[in-house]
Amino acid sequence: MQKESFLILIAIIFALSNLAGCGPRTERAVDEPEVVHNVLTEEEIAEGWELLFDGRTTNGWRGFQKDDLTIDEGWYAHQGMLVSQGIGCDLTGDIVTERQFENFILKAEWRISEGGNSGILYLVGENGYPSVYATGPEYQILDDLGYPVELDATWYTAANYDLHAPEQPPVKPAGEWNTAQIVVDNGHVEHWLNGQKVVEYQLWSDAWEELVAASKWADFPGYGKYRRGHIALQDHGDQVWFRNIKIRELD
Repeated sequence: MQKESFLILIAIIFALSNLAGCGPRTERAVDEPEVVHNVLTEEEIAEGWELLFDGRTTNGWRGFQKDDLTIDEGWYAHQGMLVSQGIGCDLTGDIVTERQFENFILKAEWRISEGGNSGILYLVGENGYPSVYATGPEYQILDDLGYPVELDATWYTAANYDLHAPEQPPVKPAGEWNTAQIVVDNGHVEHWLNGQKVVEYQLWSDAWEELVAASKWADFPGYGKYRRGHIALQDHGDQVWFRNIKIRELD
């Protein structure tokens, strides 16, 4: 009886194992490929894109009206990001590209701290001006959802700061990555946010001159005058992170 019971048990186990094998197989989940940042694809290289940040160093950047960029400026490279410590405008400073650009498409990914404020400025001049915003129009970067004061329409993310309000900017909350794109082509300017064009204007036109004359920029004689200048990243006293900063010059 013990031998027969044993044989019956073996037969049951064998039958159950076969039944299990007849069901649908569950494929093992395949991990998503790791995204590599701060590199160009072969297609981008062929199109003429260049990196403005290599993901490891601050090469190619320096302090505004300075010869280099040190940690005292409050900016450093960390884990593939170009980071502002948010020390404060009076203690540190904005940074600019060593090179100057005229007609271009600029792309960058950024994220801002809660309640934070920063910006990307372009066509920035340095000849005796007190700050990057004295000459360069600004692509506004802001925690729209958590900023501690009421916002004017021209202060929201991706605005041409204090001049052109963005159209329904699809901004992501503080701490999440957003994608900025700035186009400057013979004075025609576009601001894009997360794949959507939200601002468009023409530099040096009659409409532009009238708009500036009626704004606070009227007190800055060099504002928006440069046809070639530096790209600047603003330290507004808040932490901000950038990566995948790239540019393609236009003919």
